[in-house]
Amino acid sequence: MVDFARPRRWPAYAMAVLFLGYAVGKAAFALQARLGFPGGPPVSAAETEGYFLDAATAQWFATASGVLGACVAVATVTAVGRRVPRTLTLLVLVGMLLAVGGGAGIMIVDGFVGIGVGWRWYHAVLGMVVIGLFLEMVRSYAVVTRRVAR
Repeated sequence: MVDFARPRRWPAYAMAVLFLGYAVGKAAFALQARLGFPGGPPVSAAETEGYFLDAATAQWFATASGVLGACVAVATVTAVGRRVPRTLTLLVLVGMLLAVGGGAGIMIVDGFVGIGVGWRWYHAVLGMVVIGLFLEMVRSYAVVTRRVAR
């Protein structure tokens, strides 16, 4: 029988590794001043014409968001991170869930249905794994930090 009340650290560490992988991929594309993600569909320069930020700057911001995501993921399982008020951390995790879920959702829909982005079926499977890991990370954090009613 599986004990679902027991907190698990490995989903947070796995998400941290995925966030850092995302950051490394974005940094590689920032150095090339390109949009896209390694293994995913590249975006041509013609498609980025007229955007507020150039490709390199946008990728550096994405790199920073990946590093920040990894830090938040690790903070959910460390004593230092648990000193942050629970409500604030849960609010940040919900915001991250919207961003992660949106990106993974696009991968899933395009990988299985095809909306023209270029993701394949294995990207869709990865998207489902990422959403599951993220939800387990949030659940584990919520279980470990819930207040006991007295």
